[in-house]
Amino acid sequence: MSLRQRPPPSRASSVGGAPPPPSAPTAPPEEEPYNIIPVHNLLHDHPSLRYPEVRAAAAALRTVGDLRKPPFVVWHDGMDLLDWLGAFFGFQRDNVRNQREHLVLHLANAQMRLEHPPDNIDSLEPNVLRSFRRKLLKNYTSWCSYLGHKSNVWISDRREPSSSHHRRELLYISLYLLIWGEAANLRFVPECISYIFHHMALDLNRILEDFIDENTGRPVIPSISGEDAFLNRVVTPIYNVISAEVVNSRNGTAPHSNWRNYDDINEFFWSRRCFKRLKWPIDVGSNFFVTMAHGKGVGKTGYVEQRSFWNLFRSFDRLWVMLILFFQAAVIVAWHGNSTPWGALGIRDVQVRVLSVLITWAALRFLKSLLDAGTQYSRVSRDTMLLGVRMILKCVVAAGWAIVFGVLYGRTWSQRNQDGRWSATANGRLVTLLEAAFVFIIPELLALALFILPWIRNLLEETNFRIFFVLTWWFQTRSFVGRGLREGLVDNIKYTLFWVVVLASKFAFSYFLQIKPMVAPTKALLKLKIVDFNWHEFFSNTNRFAVGLLWLPVFLIYLMDLQIWYSIISSLVGAMVGLFSHLGEIRNIQQLRLRFQFFASAMQFNLMPEEQLLNARGTLKSKFHDAINRLKLRYGLGRPFKKIESNQVEAHRFALLWNEVIETFREEDIISDCEVELLELSPNSWNIRVIRWPCFLLCNELLLALSQAKELVDAPDKWLVRKICKHEYRRCAVIESYDSIKYLLLEIVKEGTEEHSIITNLFQEIDHAIQIEKFTQTYKTTALPQIHSKLITLLELIIKPKKDMNRVVNVLQALFEVFIRDLPKAKRTIEQLREDGLVPLRPNSTSTGLLFENAVEFPGVENKSFYRQVRRLHTILSSRDSMNNVPKNLEARRRIAFFSNSLFMNMPHAPQVEKMMAFSVLTPYYNEEVIYSKEQLRSENEDGVSVLFYLQKIYDDEWKNFMERMRREGTGDDSEIWTTKLRDLRLWASYRGQTLSRTVRGMMYYYKALKMLAFLDSASEMDIRAGSHELASLGSMRVDGAMDAPGSSRSPSSRSLSRMSSGVNVLFKGHEYGTAMMKYVYVVSCQIYGAQKGKDQRAEEILYLMKNNEALRVAYVDEVHTGRDQVEYYSVLVKYDTQLEKEVEIYRIRLPGPLKLGEGKPENQNHAIIFTRGDAVQTIDMNQDNYFEEALKMRNLLEEFKTYYGIRKPTILGVREHIFTGSVSSLAWFMSAQETSFVTLGQRVLANPLKVRMHYGHPDVFDRFWFLTRGGISKASRVINISEDIFAGFNCTLRGGNVTHHEYIQVGKGRDVGLNQISMFEAKVASGNGEQVASRDVYRLGHRLDFFRMLSFFYTTVGFFLNTMMVVLTVYAFLWGRLYLALSGIEAAMMQNSNNNKALGAILNQQFLIQMGLFTALPMIVENSLEHGFLPAIWDFLTMQLQLSSVFYTFSMGTRTHFFGRTILHGGAKYRATGRGFVVEHKSFAENYRLYARSHFVKAIELGVILTVYASYSTIARDTFVYIAMTISSWFLVVSWIMAPFVFNPSGFDWLKAVYDWDDFLNWIWYRGGVFTKADESWETWWYEEQDHLRMTGLWGKLLEIILDLRYFFFQYGIVYQLGIAGESTSIAVYLLSWIYMVVAIGIYVIIAYARDKYAAKKHIYYRLVQLLVIVLVILVIVVLLQFTSLKFLDVFTSLMAFIPTGWGLISIAQVLRPFLRSTVVWEIVVALARLYDILFGVIVMAPVALLSWLPGSQAMQTRILFNEAFSRGLQISRILTGKKSNH
Repeated sequence: MSLRQRPPPSRASSVGGAPPPPSAPTAPPEEEPYNIIPVHNLLHDHPSLRYPEVRAAAAALRTVGDLRKPPFVVWHDGMDLLDWLGAFFGFQRDNVRNQREHLVLHLANAQMRLEHPPDNIDSLEPNVLRSFRRKLLKNYTSWCSYLGHKSNVWISDRREPSSSHHRRELLYISLYLLIWGEAANLRFVPECISYIFHHMALDLNRILEDFIDENTGRPVIPSISGEDAFLNRVVTPIYNVISAEVVNSRNGTAPHSNWRNYDDINEFFWSRRCFKRLKWPIDVGSNFFVTMAHGKGVGKTGYVEQRSFWNLFRSFDRLWVMLILFFQAAVIVAWHGNSTPWGALGIRDVQVRVLSVLITWAALRFLKSLLDAGTQYSRVSRDTMLLGVRMILKCVVAAGWAIVFGVLYGRTWSQRNQDGRWSATANGRLVTLLEAAFVFIIPELLALALFILPWIRNLLEETNFRIFFVLTWWFQTRSFVGRGLREGLVDNIKYTLFWVVVLASKFAFSYFLQIKPMVAPTKALLKLKIVDFNWHEFFSNTNRFAVGLLWLPVFLIYLMDLQIWYSIISSLVGAMVGLFSHLGEIRNIQQLRLRFQFFASAMQFNLMPEEQLLNARGTLKSKFHDAINRLKLRYGLGRPFKKIESNQVEAHRFALLWNEVIETFREEDIISDCEVELLELSPNSWNIRVIRWPCFLLCNELLLALSQAKELVDAPDKWLVRKICKHEYRRCAVIESYDSIKYLLLEIVKEGTEEHSIITNLFQEIDHAIQIEKFTQTYKTTALPQIHSKLITLLELIIKPKKDMNRVVNVLQALFEVFIRDLPKAKRTIEQLREDGLVPLRPNSTSTGLLFENAVEFPGVENKSFYRQVRRLHTILSSRDSMNNVPKNLEARRRIAFFSNSLFMNMPHAPQVEKMMAFSVLTPYYNEEVIYSKEQLRSENEDGVSVLFYLQKIYDDEWKNFMERMRREGTGDDSEIWTTKLRDLRLWASYRGQTLSRTVRGMMYYYKALKMLAFLDSASEMDIRAGSHELASLGSMRVDGAMDAPGSSRSPSSRSLSRMSSGVNVLFKGHEYGTAMMKYVYVVSCQIYGAQKGKDQRAEEILYLMKNNEALRVAYVDEVHTGRDQVEYYSVLVKYDTQLEKEVEIYRIRLPGPLKLGEGKPENQNHAIIFTRGDAVQTIDMNQDNYFEEALKMRNLLEEFKTYYGIRKPTILGVREHIFTGSVSSLAWFMSAQETSFVTLGQRVLANPLKVRMHYGHPDVFDRFWFLTRGGISKASRVINISEDIFAGFNCTLRGGNVTHHEYIQVGKGRDVGLNQISMFEAKVASGNGEQVASRDVYRLGHRLDFFRMLSFFYTTVGFFLNTMMVVLTVYAFLWGRLYLALSGIEAAMMQNSNNNKALGAILNQQFLIQMGLFTALPMIVENSLEHGFLPAIWDFLTMQLQLSSVFYTFSMGTRTHFFGRTILHGGAKYRATGRGFVVEHKSFAENYRLYARSHFVKAIELGVILTVYASYSTIARDTFVYIAMTISSWFLVVSWIMAPFVFNPSGFDWLKAVYDWDDFLNWIWYRGGVFTKADESWETWWYEEQDHLRMTGLWGKLLEIILDLRYFFFQYGIVYQLGIAGESTSIAVYLLSWIYMVVAIGIYVIIAYARDKYAAKKHIYYRLVQLLVIVLVILVIVVLLQFTSLKFLDVFTSLMAFIPTGWGLISIAQVLRPFLRSTVVWEIVVALARLYDILFGVIVMAPVALLSWLPGSQAMQTRILFNEAFSRGLQISRILTGKKSNH
């Protein structure tokens, strides 16, 4: 230790080996603010500077030596290589300072991790530099290799690193980091940075090699130099072109193909033309800088994003080819009618018919090549002519194959039919067909061979030889990413097996239960000749259209049910993987009790660095030993892991850690003071000989031992001892009780008194009897219960604050009597007793009084430790229950169970903190809550419920614990929490919301854990033993209230950490802070913090967080107004300086312009990432939390970066999440259950065996330097990257990274809790997936991954949403099909001929299952079974069903479908801020209508109308049971979509609220509004906003929208022929005449509207007259028609079903044609009609809500459904909702 951490040398002496560091040129070194380490002043008294590695790294940077000094700059001695580069190349000063610290920290950390320390510890090890340079410049060198350019890093990797290369390596590394640190938005374009580095490195080489400038004859200077030259001449021009393209994108609403996004800019650098066009220094006149809107620029590169559903076919064509070809083959085989498919395939005719799939295959290939050409044609330019040639050739070849197969197939059959059998000639033609087929599938066979030998494929793709490019030119576009993505053979086999099982299950099911049953009804329908059509039939004499409609739902379900099979098999595989990972072995406190005695060893084994010889690590032998040790641990085998007696240092270490975890629980208020005493491991005191297990383990054990002693009255000691020692806890309880009683009695009886010596003698006798194993012979065990009860009485008297001395003396006397009289078997006389020293020498009759009367003395109240031990002894002696409910809080139990279980799972060994990888955490923050204010906590909603009141009820026990803590800290009156303790109260509430303060508290646990672990790593045995004793005394003080007294002995820095610092800080020696600071920093990127300062309360709260968390840094973007309209933008980093007691600015780096060019969050992350440090960065969102006990495992997790998973090391470590918002309401519970199953079981399977886990949001840990050089930790292009996180996963996979998933560590995460928030979140995700469909990343992954990984990728990203949409489309297809059959009359004809309903049974059932939430339910049940047990999982599932979870899942399916489909067709994806508040307020009807009218209500009403019409006109529907069986799932969908927003709305069925809501809705509908009216104020504004997507969409989108809207006219066509007035005519005239009705209806509306505008205000009587005339006329017409035609009165109502949908269809089409109609009079009519329709829809939706509100009891039942979870925990939500605040 002494050598590792020598104190920094005095100012006079020089740093060992390095020149003495002179002062910096500007301010005195002490005054310059620093971030983590004062690198500029190595003589600073900073704990990190004790490390020689830090000084070595700083000294290495100072080796400027004989380098040529930069001109135009005054050179000081203190300047280093970074200053040298900064001066030559024009980097900003703060960029240089930032990267200096970055580099020193990284190199020092890397050197600390060396297994063999260097000989001279004050010099930098060359290998450290070399490996860092290789990693940092890996992407650059592979880019050079790809483009065929020689790298400008002039260092040979083959030679041993020498000192001459040392400086050069440092210069290359520093140059790259300086470029990256100032590149701003260009960090998203990594190959552009490589391009810049390539040229600047060349300039650097010229300086180093002393080149002479040919023009001037002087030494060469870089082409870019001067003050801020890099920013002004390199970054800004490229930034400006990106910015100009973003302007062209019209805020992302323009088609993606019209502007270049970040990816297009980056991919320009994937071809050699970048060198020709851009040159160096950058030629601003290049056409690269011409935007796409202004003529002939470079245009899109690499890929053109087009909106279309065809993208799904283009990207995943192999999947669709497989599904379509199997379907065709299966239909052909099933059509033959054989009982088995293999029977049919034995027949030659069937075999040849199956070969027709070749024609389909060739046709699909042709379609694919057409789509490629149609979407990517705009990429073809002068530079990329070959691409155009290839597109045309592919189309020609594919068409050629289709024709060849068609001709050969046709010739084969014509020959066969001519010969009447399979003659030799026919067979010959068949052989020709097969030969052609063989040639056709050669590429597929080649792909199969390369799939079986993945390393050959990787080699071919990764090697940059020209010949390989020529060979693969035909098959795929040459691309810098997506090469060498194949996995190793073992992984290959694993995921291949998985998919073979899935596909086999799916195809068997599809053949036997979907396709085969449909054949018979199809044949029957085709034979059906005589059909009396009910309408005018355009294609008579054929039922093919009907057959198509019958097959359509079957085909749709066939296409999507692979998702179901994936879901089933992945759930089972996930459960298996989880079982083998040892998840869920400790599920509750009972199971923990069984394992607790091995727990200390598990903690030692996993969390403490092992002492191991350097050369023994990583060998097979060490791995084998590891496995054996884990087995011993897990099953408690062998001695070392069996028991840890209290004299071992391991036990003290364990006690320190365990108690710190319990103490943290107390600080978080999830356990009470009493529970702390029950859970903590007391350090050894009172001379106790055994380990003092926590009280909750020892409860009841002593009573059981007593009963055993009573039973074995006469048995020898050995038997009794053996029986008691069988149970570890019982043995410890007995020995601890005995030792404690002995110590206690001797402690309270004054020393030197007669009584004291009597007690001493008594215990000596008992000890002697035990020693010679004659206890049972000497004493009666039957007397023990008496002693036991007396002792309990004594302890109760001692614990009381006021001591009753007389009673104590009485109890002691009674005890003495029992000891003397009842306990010994042999009776002794008084004389004998006196001789043995067991009675007083003087007789008792004298005036001295009773025995013990004046001999008892208790320690003072200040001796907290004593009374704490007495309480513990009392608990052990008296507890009778098994304490399975300790701790009471569910969250505390869950955390203890997870933590203890995780220590028995497999995880890498922890290195010492010094040797661990350094890491940072990065959180983007914009404007969310930091800490709730007093007003927010107190203000009440309309139901009289405040946030605080709500939290007190939801977190009842935690509130009590908080109040207990406040009283302990000196609160006299409870009202003081609003005054002196207001900050504590606000924090308590904020830690239960989704606030920044909660996230910061959680992430600062890393810092706390690292300090603790650093102490344990370096502390000697004596330190730890002394420490646990010191903490014991402190701990008792803390629980009793004097911990944070002003006079306590802690250092100011540790005290300033507020509650984050706990007792362990007392033990620290100082170096722990230095170690922890070097290993961890937390950066929160508060984008607008600069603007918030002085104006917004949030800025003050952020400052408060910085003040209380020393490792917290805040980065923000500062806007400085310089000239008249000029603004400069800066990335700024600040921290709180404890010495100066104010916020100080550390770095200020100027940006080329405004930060936000793309999506907000990734841009915010990107600007702050330059301030992160370490090898890894964990991305954490604003709604996350962390736990101290999990933070202890972070150094284990980071070791995973060194392990190979398959053939690659990980680049992203996936971390498990715990959703902490599940307890708020049933909705929050459904959401958290769904989310939990995805973040555990779902991602577990994706990582292993499927190898396609991406990055799904946060808490994943990134390999920082790997991502830093490859485009950062998210993508930011506007709109297309709206799901920014997952693109980091796509990018990682495409660039050859590896994503793993680890479940021994977890991070908390909040989710949305109200239906509207959840729907907005799902809309955001679905829209994001819609955008992904169009993205280049998905296209490349779909083509570059092998077939099975492509399937895994599809079904877990966009495929999931597509299949959800297919389920809804199936409902549509099925219902429209049935409606067609019923209205046309075919159904009636089929009824007489055959029955096809059974065939649809399988399909309907499948669709219903999915709709009920099978996708989500099955993984949920499986994961729950694994972690909590099978029965609890089933119970949870049933409870969910009773709480209408199926309604919620069906509803969210509608949300996903709507937004996914709309985004693919029209775009319009946008970031939706969901808000993260508590949801207890009632949402108005108008708000729900605005949110769900188009996505759910209109669609549900349409389906409802279809079902009603079908019920009226179907012959089948007359059989009620059949109708219900066929349509129940559809009716369930309709009801769910209409009712869910009200069922899950607090007070949704309150009659008064329903009335108010309806009034509010009508006001909203009729309010006209003006220019600035918002959508929630006026219907018209909302209506226009709802059409925004139609303004953005292209021609195809509009055409498709119109085609889809035509379906509404079908109602009219079908129904008018059924009306009586049609007189059973099937002429087309009937339909055409029916349009008169529409014209008349619109005419009447126009007349009334005209009259209203003209007369309503001034001549009201005229207006009424017009109304009367119209009504009279209408009645007259109806009467005339009833009298003179065959119109029935019922027809008047029936016709509404026909004409209302027609009107809606017309309005929908008018909306698409808005640009043409806007200026005409028609548009006003459209708007007016649309308003009427929305009122009508509102009435339809409101009717059932009003009915339920009117019915008594439904409101109570709804509250029960919504808040059942809270009820079951004994909460009074009913009081919350009525706001009756009794006793408040």
